[in-house]
Amino acid sequence: MTKNSYDAIIIGAGFSGLYQLYKLRDQLNLNCRVLEKGSGIGGTWYWNRYPGARCDTESHAYTYFFSEEIFQEWEWSERYPGHAEIRKYLNYVSNKYSLNKDIQLDTEVISATYNEKNNLWILKTKNDETFTTKFLITAVGCISTTNVPDIKGLNKFEGEYYHTGNWPKNDVDFSGKKVGQIGTGSTGIQAAPVIAEKAKHLTVFQRTPNFSVPARNNTLTKEFKKYVKNNYNELKSLVKETPNGHAFRISEKLTFDVGEKEREQKYEEFWEKGGLQFRGVFKDIITNKQANDSASNFLKKKISQVVKNKEFAKILTNFDHPYGCKRPPIDTNYFETYNRDNVHLVDIKKDPIIEIDKTGIKTEKNYFKLDTIVFATGYDAMTGTLINLNITGENSLKLKDYWNEGPKTYLGLQIAGFPNMFTITGPGSPSVLTNMPTAIEQHVEWITNCISFMIKNDFKKITTSEKESVEWGKQVKEAADKTLLPTVKHSWYLGANIPNKPRVFMPYAGGLPTYTKICENIKNNNYKGFLFY
Repeated sequence: MTKNSYDAIIIGAGFSGLYQLYKLRDQLNLNCRVLEKGSGIGGTWYWNRYPGARCDTESHAYTYFFSEEIFQEWEWSERYPGHAEIRKYLNYVSNKYSLNKDIQLDTEVISATYNEKNNLWILKTKNDETFTTKFLITAVGCISTTNVPDIKGLNKFEGEYYHTGNWPKNDVDFSGKKVGQIGTGSTGIQAAPVIAEKAKHLTVFQRTPNFSVPARNNTLTKEFKKYVKNNYNELKSLVKETPNGHAFRISEKLTFDVGEKEREQKYEEFWEKGGLQFRGVFKDIITNKQANDSASNFLKKKISQVVKNKEFAKILTNFDHPYGCKRPPIDTNYFETYNRDNVHLVDIKKDPIIEIDKTGIKTEKNYFKLDTIVFATGYDAMTGTLINLNITGENSLKLKDYWNEGPKTYLGLQIAGFPNMFTITGPGSPSVLTNMPTAIEQHVEWITNCISFMIKNDFKKITTSEKESVEWGKQVKEAADKTLLPTVKHSWYLGANIPNKPRVFMPYAGGLPTYTKICENIKNNNYKGFLFY
């Protein structure tokens, strides 16, 4: 095998890439290479270092379960780990299995082209290197391509501006600065309280208000750490059995199975408990509009109690979507931040941003002089990073063109016309609707089993068909339509945050256990729907 020629190349060195490398290299003995754009491993967490950046899954679930040894050796310090601790964890895993020697950092893939004659993928990088591989596996993450909105005059701004998803490694000092933050999604909700503590003044520009539940983050006690260590098998089973892949069960009770007094008590209990568990207080919150209204009204009331400025409270609770049907953030003192004297809130639905000039932001009715602008404006989620790889399959088919009307995949694992290419947590899989490491482990293990099946049967090539992709797309739509999720017009689950992006509900909403069962049945049926040569 010549230099830069491999059995498998994996793009991305986050949770997905590390585990996929371990499985293919150490279990199937394949010659593998991971190509990573960043200067260090960590995937999404390498780039997301913005103020307040931390996981919204509890640490005892946001972890690898494939190795009990790792689980017992590693100890998380907080209920919700911060970005630095997650990178430390991934480096620990990488060092433990000597993964580093097969990871090439500072290597951005700029094109991947399938060569039909030789049944190989040819990859080119920004460093002018060329790689060839039999199997191409994308481990690029679902939210890793930043979206900076095209606002008139941004290039004229003489201050500094940053996107939360591409934060400077050396951090940013906001001391004495007038800061404008655009966006109040998950990242904006985490960033605003931390920026406000340091900045001279913070102006938050909100387009759409977001529900948020307190995280109630804390340092883990010795007792809880002991509980986690003693319950590896139970926790491993639990995350695989729950629809969202979290370490808590969703109630079997329906919202209106109980009286109003008990319902309010339950909401109050889960508000005090904090975190994403609020979604699981009743079974039908995401499927029944009346049930959702009940939970939404409770949250509106709570937010209005926290925010003292009645005008701000009104802006922050003028919701245009059901609770939990956009990504449901959790926070530390987000709403409390609007009680600070140095924080102002602008409703840009009523007072839109017109342009940015050299010293600040001009809205229709006001002008805000700023030293720094923070874009918490999200990502070109699920498809953006894959399309940006400039992938070309059989018959010179470009992925960008094939997905012109929205992503089409079979199981979120493979794309028709792109042989021997697998997508970890691709569109059409549960991905962003779950605890990501749980979904990642399921995908990596399925891909590894599939490649092993090919090796044993001396198959050189795997692909799927347009027909299977269309049929799977219908199942993805049917699963979403059983919920309130597709009713949200401005959801990035639908690609609505990106101008001209096709509006297709991208993740599979049928739950991780159902999806896993579908994948297992396909595997046990000689990979039905896949074609081998």
